[in-house]
Amino acid sequence: CKGEIIMSKKYELVESSKIIFGNVILYRIKALVDIPNIVKAGELGGYIESEKNLSHEGNCWVGDDAKVYGNAQISGNAYICRNAKVYGDAKVYDDAYICGNAKVYGDAQISGNAYICRNAKVYGDAKVYDDAYICGNAKVYGDAQISGNAKVSGNAKVCGNAKVCGDAKVYGDAQVSGNTKVCGDAKVYDDAKVYDDAYISGNAKVGKDALILNNDDYTTISGFGRENRTTTFYLSKNNIIMVECGCFHGNLEEFRLAIRRTHDKNGILSPLGDEYMDIANLMEKRFKRVLLNR
Repeated sequence: CKGEIIMSKKYELVESSKIIFGNVILYRIKALVDIPNIVKAGELGGYIESEKNLSHEGNCWVGDDAKVYGNAQISGNAYICRNAKVYGDAKVYDDAYICGNAKVYGDAQISGNAYICRNAKVYGDAKVYDDAYICGNAKVYGDAQISGNAKVSGNAKVCGNAKVCGDAKVYGDAQVSGNTKVCGDAKVYDDAKVYDDAYISGNAKVGKDALILNNDDYTTISGFGRENRTTTFYLSKNNIIMVECGCFHGNLEEFRLAIRRTHDKNGILSPLGDEYMDIANLMEKRFKRVLLNR
């Protein structure tokens, strides 16, 4: 028809290379044109259920043994490879990259330059975008959003309405959920649990045994000591005051002992030692108040 735009196809389904995956028939794809730095015409790609799964526009591709099925849509310049799986109503677009054994499903959306790899899972209504990086055995689900240069790795879980952004990192066995926001250069790691409406920001480091239910459960202080570093104080699941200061991690009493070992000469604290001890005493008062309402 006059004025009709006919879109040329960049791949075809290979009927002879179809497989049954669960209850779904998947077809291996074959490139009909060169896609720069990805595939040459005539080369085989991964598997899709139908052409609705992979756009003929852009440089998006499904390679290796990757599988895309259901109502999932791959578009833009997105690349799905290795043994990755994208299914359900998930959408992967822009320059997003899904590889390894990663799974993206449900109504999840992956966009920007986001990178999902290894055994990571993104599902539910989760969104991962910008230059965010999800790897290891990490899980991002619910209505969680990961953006900026944020990284979620290890066995970490981010769910609910939680947001991780900026250069923040969530890793180890950490769990971030509720309406929590982790941003800036903050780190949540080890077996830390951050729930409800907590806002972890700046250079805060929340680690072993942490249980943060709101902003009263942690604080930071900066600009003191030899390195002018940021020190984080937080409550543990056993209501113990914990300290993250440089390479030191321990409870408040262990922090005081470390101060004396480092800054005590003949029973007299150095000026730096005095600063550290004053802060330790201040934090003890602060968290005593918080624990009265916990």
